[in-house]
Amino acid sequence: EALNMISMGSKHIFGTVKVGTKGQIVISKEARDMFGIKPGDTLMLIGDTESGLALITDAKLAAAFGDILKSEEKNGSGDKSGKAE
Repeated sequence: EALNMISMGSKHIFGTVKVGTKGQIVISKEARDMFGIKPGDTLMLIGDTESGLALITDAKLAAAFGDILKSEEKNGSGDKSGKAE
């Protein structure tokens, strides 16, 4: 049974998604509408091995995360393998 959208202030749960055979997920219409996500938009997928995954839609925020990751790689503190430990 599908989980209905739950909202608490600015926080939202849009339900669950299944990962397809090619690793793809479908973002619900409610989430796409709320965050203005259109076909062809680029999203940043970030992850933390303790907290999980998140999608970032804001281009400035995505750029800031990109700068942080580049800085960590230059300083040798980033995991360049791309794999979780």
